[in-house]
Amino acid sequence: MSEANKYMMVGERLCLDFVNTISWRESENKRRDWFTSYDKLVDWSHHAGILEEKQAQLLLKKSVHDPSEAERTLAQAIQLREVIYRIFRSVTKEELINPEDLTNFNKVIRHYNQKMDLVQIGNVFSMGFDIPEGAFDSMLLPIVQSTVDILISEKDLKRINQCEGDHCGWLFFDTSRNRSRRWCSMADCGNRAKARRFYQNKN
Repeated sequence: MSEANKYMMVGERLCLDFVNTISWRESENKRRDWFTSYDKLVDWSHHAGILEEKQAQLLLKKSVHDPSEAERTLAQAIQLREVIYRIFRSVTKEELINPEDLTNFNKVIRHYNQKMDLVQIGNVFSMGFDIPEGAFDSMLLPIVQSTVDILISEKDLKRINQCEGDHCGWLFFDTSRNRSRRWCSMADCGNRAKARRFYQNKN
């Protein structure tokens, strides 16, 4: 993805947008990680709707006073992101998930499972997150839950796909009726492929 589309959210699911925080993931030269600092992680989490403005500002202030914890959380987030990416990439290729990735993700689930509560709103139940205000990793639990929701749904799992754009590597949840989506975005990789076909046909 281009720099101008830095916060383009095209995954259709939170965990996939989280995975897509590397531009040109499969390119050695263009690859760029958005999470170059804890501040960037907080900024993206706010943009993604995980953190409210007040929560984001609190975390940014805390990170100034405890930079080592902020760095540890950033490393944790990046490790989680890459595990989720490899799991879903295996799914798109219809390959078995690497046992080590599954083991590591299960460790994350067990860790955050202690912070989940069943919440009732009227006659509807949902999972809520009992996270202390100002917890450095407060943005990660909703991402883990989003990942689990897809993995345990055979129907949803079949709709995970990877952009066909050269070196893009972004993942998305295909909401089209016949699962015909090919690109992360028609405005980006789709247009490039279209322009390339036009050039090839012209010559």
